[in-house]
Amino acid sequence: MPNATAINGASNNIGLGNTVKTISICDTQPVTAEGIRNLLDACPDLQFLEMTDSLPQALELVRRTPPDVLILDKAFGIQAILEWLTQLRAEEMKAAGLRTTIVVWGISVTEAEALRFLQAGARGILRKTATVPVVLACLRTVALGRSWMEDCVFRDSARSDRYPRSQLTGREQQVLELVEQGFKNKEIATELGIRPGTVKIHLKHIFEKTGVRGRYGLALSGLKDRGLVSMTA
Repeated sequence: MPNATAINGASNNIGLGNTVKTISICDTQPVTAEGIRNLLDACPDLQFLEMTDSLPQALELVRRTPPDVLILDKAFGIQAILEWLTQLRAEEMKAAGLRTTIVVWGISVTEAEALRFLQAGARGILRKTATVPVVLACLRTVALGRSWMEDCVFRDSARSDRYPRSQLTGREQQVLELVEQGFKNKEIATELGIRPGTVKIHLKHIFEKTGVRGRYGLALSGLKDRGLVSMTA
């Protein structure tokens, strides 16, 4: 089975005990939703609740009969999903009992997209090409309130660490922390009182030492290194 990442120390081999968790899905393809329904029929700990094919209907579904987990199709569009997640958070603040965990899945998911979805409040990141055990592992993990994502979302997931982050210079650590917080090069330069060109040099050294390529990869990798993400087989 492919490796997966369980955030907050969750394992991808998690049972829910005697508690049955409800799953709904909002997907652009009804046949895909039906496939999830059939898959869950064989899982005594996971119960399929409802399906819909539009984001407005999904929000109404969450208001009316909130499932423990809602699978959301990335095909609705990244910006539309981010706005939907923001609206869901607003709904949750108004209704104390509204607590549905969101899994975003799609044919492919990039590091940048995964990071944006996680920052917007999604708890699971999954590809539609994932195996059945991986899909079930994701649903069971997020149903317990933890976050989960497939390792293959990381472009550099197969690499081995070349250089411990703890051995970066003090300035490189500062630049790295700001990158992980979403700061752009000019903002980092202003924050640290250095030139944007100097920020680029520090980033080049960070990429070389860590083996990570790209700022989104650094941010996601940072979740692991801070102990918020643990690698599981």
